Amino acid sequence: MLGRYVNNLNKRTHRFSNFSRTYKICVVGSGPGAFYTAQELLKRSGAEIDIFERLPVPFGLVRYGVAPDHPEVKNCINGFTSLMQTRRCRFYGNVNVGKDISVEQLRSAYNGVVLAYGAENNRKLGIPGEDISGCYAAREFVGWYNGIPSMAGLKPDLSCENVVIFGHGNVALDVARMLLSPVAVLEKTDISGAALETLINSKIRNVYIIGRRGPLQTAFTIKEFRELTKLPNCHGHLDKNVFTDLNSIIPDLARPRRRLTELMMKTALSEKTAELCQQTGSQHWHMKFNRSPTEVLSSPNCRRVSGIRMEINKLEKTSEAVRAVGSGKFEDLACGLVISSIGYKSIAIDENVPFDAVTGIIPNVKGRVVSKRLYCSGWVKRGPIGVIASTMKDAFETAEMISEDMKQDNLPTSSCFGFEEIAKYLDQKGVRYVTFEDWNKIDAHEKYLGRMKNKPREKLTSVVEMLNVIDTP
Repeated sequence: MLGRYVNNLNKRTHRFSNFSRTYKICVVGSGPGAFYTAQELLKRSGAEIDIFERLPVPFGLVRYGVAPDHPEVKNCINGFTSLMQTRRCRFYGNVNVGKDISVEQLRSAYNGVVLAYGAENNRKLGIPGEDISGCYAAREFVGWYNGIPSMAGLKPDLSCENVVIFGHGNVALDVARMLLSPVAVLEKTDISGAALETLINSKIRNVYIIGRRGPLQTAFTIKEFRELTKLPNCHGHLDKNVFTDLNSIIPDLARPRRRLTELMMKTALSEKTAELCQQTGSQHWHMKFNRSPTEVLSSPNCRRVSGIRMEINKLEKTSEAVRAVGSGKFEDLACGLVISSIGYKSIAIDENVPFDAVTGIIPNVKGRVVSKRLYCSGWVKRGPIGVIASTMKDAFETAEMISEDMKQDNLPTSSCFGFEEIAKYLDQKGVRYVTFEDWNKIDAHEKYLGRMKNKPREKLTSVVEMLNVIDTP
């Protein structure tokens, strides 16, 4: 999509007759929300845009959140790269906004500031034992196998047979698939080298994917579910009794939900399942519904996960939704690893920026924050929901608000110095910022390392390593 017009952006500045001056806008974050906002803003105005990123490398969620075996989802990186090759869009990495530079300093240097830094935290289960060794948030686990530097030290023990994943969203299914995929498939992806080595020695045989509510309330897509059903030498199990009362409802469901429910029913009713279960050496995934975790059980010395205790739920309809209500009945499931995939959460990066700690978002109206010249986009705007396509639509809305403020002269008319002013602050603090040209050196080095292993790339998992590559002649 970006490629349709990016090559013309440098030639189009003169067309923006509604703008009497060049606005300087900065975007905090370099994931899809940030880049799609920049893309649309460049399309709508003659603005110059600087993108700031905490890490030395760009692309955020696309690089560190998309599953390694989904390279097609990462194709948007090509368009983002083309965007950075225009004269009106620049990248500055290794700059931690809120620490190295404040939002107020950005506001003084730019006509407008867009916060699009995503979700750097996760929601907690809030149960006893959650901090025991062997219990991880999906955000941590995904970051580990995708090579994010902050998770490079994670060392999950995959010597157990049973793993429990809480959550019925796409991320939960991604994690399950990574644990159950053949090494021959994973070694051809950009999965981190350390994660691949750990998965090669994995003893995992059963992955339990557990949700609080029923099949009609799952949040994953049919594409993700179908991929699970097609894993080689791996068999899926769903309790067919859960689907008993759904036959009469299915025809009235919206098409996406209907197709997904029918596929789940087909999997549950498969006559081959019991027979295939007896095969030695095979792996299995088990999807369970109507269960809420109440306690992570530990080994006698309380040092490691040994199981999970769950309350069996019943569903109650309200005027707004279907609620999971505890029945007072419990069951235990033995496992050596628990992964919580119940949602990501944004954090506040600057005390002077409005932030709702409960919802994990910056209060806004269509991306416009109460404070003038401050905007937000992506997950920090609407919460960690949707796919990249919905992030794009959301980003376009924010760009439209900024463009409208430009037309209405709601942005300051005084000249702003942009990065020229910010660079002085960074130099005073000794912050080593990284340009897109520097990133190109890291990119080339990772691809070189990947070719040595027949992989698309071997990601560097240390900021120091990244900076060393830049400094190497």
